[in-house]
Amino acid sequence: MAAASWYHRDISRVVAEELLAKAGQDGCFLVRDSESVSGAYALCLLFQRHVHTYRILPDDEGLLSVQTIQGIQAKCFRTLPDLIGAYQHPNNGLVTPLLHPVHRTRQAANEDSDGEDGQGRGHTASTVPAGGAGTGGWLSTPIAGRTHISQQLHQRLQEQIHSSPASDFMGFMAEYLSHHLQLDLEALRHGHPQLRHLSTALVTACRALHRQIDCTLAGLETLARVFDPPASPRSLASEQGLLTSDPDLELLLNKISTVNHLLSSLEKKVLKSLQETVSRHNLALPSVVTAPALATKPLAVQTFEVKAGKSQRAALTVDVESGTVTVTKKGSGSPEETIPQNKILQLIKYQSVQSKVRLVYDREPQRSLSRDFVFPNARKREAFCQLLQLMKIQHSNLDEPDLISVYVGTWNMGSTPPPRSLASWLTSRGLGRTQDETTACIPHDIYVIGTQENSLGDREWVEFLRASLKTLMAIDYRVVALQCLWSIKMVVLVKPEHERRISHIHTSSVKTGIANTLGNKGAVGVSFLFNGTSFGFINCHLASGSEKTHRRNQNYSDILRSLVLGDKRLSAFDLTLRFTHLFWFGDLNYRLDMDVQDILAHVTKKEFDALLAVDQLNLEREKNKVFLRFREGDISFPPTYRYERGSRDTYMWQKFKPTGVRINVPSWCDRILWKSHPETYVVCNSYGCTDDIVTSDHSPVFATFEVGVTSQFVPKKAPSSSPEPLACIEWESIEVIVKTTSRSKCYIEFHSYCLEEVQRSGENTSQSCDIPGFLKLGWSAKHLPALNPILPDLEYLGDQHLLLSVKGVESCESYGECCIAMRSLISSMAQQFETFLSHRGEETGSIRGWVKVRVPTDRRSTRERLYEWISFEEEEEDAEPAADTPPCPTPPPKHPRSRPRSLPEPAAGYTNPAYFIFEGVP
Repeated sequence: MAAASWYHRDISRVVAEELLAKAGQDGCFLVRDSESVSGAYALCLLFQRHVHTYRILPDDEGLLSVQTIQGIQAKCFRTLPDLIGAYQHPNNGLVTPLLHPVHRTRQAANEDSDGEDGQGRGHTASTVPAGGAGTGGWLSTPIAGRTHISQQLHQRLQEQIHSSPASDFMGFMAEYLSHHLQLDLEALRHGHPQLRHLSTALVTACRALHRQIDCTLAGLETLARVFDPPASPRSLASEQGLLTSDPDLELLLNKISTVNHLLSSLEKKVLKSLQETVSRHNLALPSVVTAPALATKPLAVQTFEVKAGKSQRAALTVDVESGTVTVTKKGSGSPEETIPQNKILQLIKYQSVQSKVRLVYDREPQRSLSRDFVFPNARKREAFCQLLQLMKIQHSNLDEPDLISVYVGTWNMGSTPPPRSLASWLTSRGLGRTQDETTACIPHDIYVIGTQENSLGDREWVEFLRASLKTLMAIDYRVVALQCLWSIKMVVLVKPEHERRISHIHTSSVKTGIANTLGNKGAVGVSFLFNGTSFGFINCHLASGSEKTHRRNQNYSDILRSLVLGDKRLSAFDLTLRFTHLFWFGDLNYRLDMDVQDILAHVTKKEFDALLAVDQLNLEREKNKVFLRFREGDISFPPTYRYERGSRDTYMWQKFKPTGVRINVPSWCDRILWKSHPETYVVCNSYGCTDDIVTSDHSPVFATFEVGVTSQFVPKKAPSSSPEPLACIEWESIEVIVKTTSRSKCYIEFHSYCLEEVQRSGENTSQSCDIPGFLKLGWSAKHLPALNPILPDLEYLGDQHLLLSVKGVESCESYGECCIAMRSLISSMAQQFETFLSHRGEETGSIRGWVKVRVPTDRRSTRERLYEWISFEEEEEDAEPAADTPPCPTPPPKHPRSRPRSLPEPAAGYTNPAYFIFEGVP
C-alpha cells in the first residue's frame, strides 16, 4: 500500500504552518512527529486562517488517541491511517473535520557521492507509522509476515552500514529492501525464482561502477604496457565462462576479474623492473629522510620594534618568565623603563589603527600612566598582546584558569595519507590571518582537529597527531575524545594539566548521505565541560556540488536536530543554545556563484570581498537559512578548494567524467564558525589556511581562539548558622512575538545551572493576532515566577545564563528559545532585555521584558578576570594622530552583499525589523 502523503515525518512546526497557510482551505491538515513527546504525533489543522495543533498519543498498548476538548470521549485506534479516517467525519472534538490532506512534497532524488557524480538516485519515500511508540511497524500493509521480513533485513543492513565502506550502493539496497523485496517474495511464492527486482537494483546500483572501471582499466592497461605489455586484458576476460544470465552483470564481473588480475600482478612487475634497473646501473636506493623535528621554542625574551609617541622609535622587550616589559629608545644602550606585569592595569587595542596599542600602568602610588605604541603591522601587535596575556596568566597564581586557548582545524584529506609534517597547520602558519613567528609555537590548551575523507585508521591518526604535537610543543597531549563516522573524524586533545578539568564528555554522529542512511556525508560531535564552562564541537561533511545549496541547508538542519550532545536536561533546547561555546567546522561544501574565469581573476588580484559577496554560505546566512547568530572570522586567504594535488599554484576546476566535464569552481568549502552565549569572552586570533600541505585538493584550515572559562565557584564567605540571604530574579513583564498562525495559549519555562529545578510561568495574560502570521503574547509580574539562584554571590551570578522556552499550553511544543546573560541584569533597578527566539535553527520570534536581579549587600564582592584587562577602543575623533603613526584607514565602501555581521546593531525596538509593525513603525 502506498505511504500516506499527509504524514510529513519530522518537519518543524514552522514548516507545517507554512504548508497549511499555502494550502489555504479550512479543513486542510497534515501529521508530523511530535517535538515534545517521543513516539507521539502532532495533527495540524487549518481553520479560519489559524492552525490548531492536537497531540496524538500512544497508550501502554500502542493504541493511538487524539487529545481534544474536555467532555469528548477519546477514541483509540490501532493505526494512524485508521485515526485519520475516523476524524474526517464531523462532531469528533476537532474545530473542523479533516477534509483536505496537505501532501508531502517529494524531494529531488539527486544526492551525490564524494565523487560528485551528480546523477539521479532513487529516493526512499516517507512511510506512515502503523502503530504507536515501540511497535516498529512502518508500512501499513495486510501482508504482515512479508513486511516483518523486510523490516528485519532492513535493520540488518543498518547494522552492517556502520562497518561498511562509504558507498552509494547501500542506499540502493535500502530502497530495494523497503520497496521491492516484497515483490520478489510474491513472485517467488508463485514459482518464479529469478528475483527480477533484485537484478534490476544491482544493475542500477552498479551503473556508476561500470564507468569507473572503464577509466581505471584504461589507466592500468597503459601502465602495465610500460613494464611488460601483457596480453589484452579484455581478451583475458572474454575467455572466462559466463557466470550469470544477466548480460550487464556478466560484463561487470568480467571487468572486476580483469582489475583483480592487473592489480595483483602490477606491483610485482614494477618492483622487479626497478630492482633490475638498480642492479644493471649500480645505483643506490635513497634512504627515507625523516623530516627534522622542529625544536620547541622556549618562551624566550621577545623584542618588538615600535614607534612611541609622535615619531620616536623604540623597542619593547617582553620577558614572560620574569614578568616584565622593557621600553628602550632606539640608539640608547640602557632601558628607559621596566614595567612589572603586576603594574600593568590595562591594554587597549585600537580598532581604527590595527597596529596600535595603549599600555596603561602604575608608575607611582595613586598615579597611572598611559603610553601608545604603533607596531609594524597588526600581526606583530597581536603577538605582543598574546605574550602579555600569557605573562599575566603565568604570574596570576590562580588555582583555576580564567582564560584558555583553543585550536580548531579542519581538513578534507582527499582519501590520501598526510605528509610527514603537519607543522604549518598545527602552528597556524600560511595564508590569511596567521600566527606571528614569535607566538606560533606557544602550545594551545585544547586542540580540536576535524578531518573528512580521512583514510587512516582511527588509532593511527590519533597517534600521528599526538606525535606531531609532541615534536612541535614538547608536550604529551592527552586524548579527550575520538569520534568517527566512516571517513569523518574528530580528535580532541588537551594539555595533561587540564585532563582533570574535563568532565561530562559526550559524543554523537549523524548520517546525511543517501536517504540519511550513509555516513559518507554527515557529522560527528563532541561536548564536555571544562570546569564550569560547556563546550561543543561539530565536524561535518555536507553535500557536494554547486547546485546543492538547498541540500546542504537540509544537511545542516538534520545535524542540528539529530546530534545528541550536552546536558540531557537541555535536550528540549536548540543544540546551539546548550553550550557556552559551540564550534562548527568542516567541509561545508558551499560554493561561489560566479563564472570560474571571473573567480580566477579575482583570486589572482586577491580581491576576496567580491568573491565573499557571492559565497553561498554567506548568502544563506544573510537569509537566516543556516548558522543563525553564528560568527566567522574575516576571510583573507584564497579559496581552499579545488587545487591540483602536489602544488598550490593551480586550481583544477575541470573534472572530466564519462558524462561530460563537470565544473568545480574554486570555493571556500572548508570553514570554521562559532556561537557563544551572550556576554562571554571569545576572541578569534587567527583564521587561515596552509600553503605547503599539498597531498589533497583541499588546503587545511585553522583558527585559534582565546576563550574565557569559569571554575566551580566556592563562596568566599563562610556559612553561618543564621539563614542565608537569597539573591532573587524578579520579572516585571515579558512580551513575546512569535511567527505562527496558531492562537494557542503559552507559558514560559526557565532553565539555568544556577537554579535547583526548572521553573514555569503561568499562561500569558494578554494575546493578540492582529497581524497575519504573528502572535503577540504578554505576561504580567503576577504570572511570572520569582527565581532564587542556589548561590547569591555577585561573582557567581555574573557568569550565569538563563535559557527561556516559550511553549504552547495544548501541545507543550516550543515556539522559540533564547539565552539571556545575567551579568548586565544585576542592578538595584529593573533592567530591560531583548533578544531573538529560535527553534531548530530557525528564527521564530522576539522576546523582551523588564527584570531585576537583586544580590545581598554582603555578597557583591567580585574580582577582575584575566581577560578583562584587555579592551577595544576606537581612536578619539579629536585626537591628532602622531606624525609617524599610520592614518586611520577609511572604512571601505560596503559591497551590496558582504559577509553577514556576526552580531546585530542594538535596536531601539524589536531586534527584527519585521516586528516594528507592533510599534506603529511603517
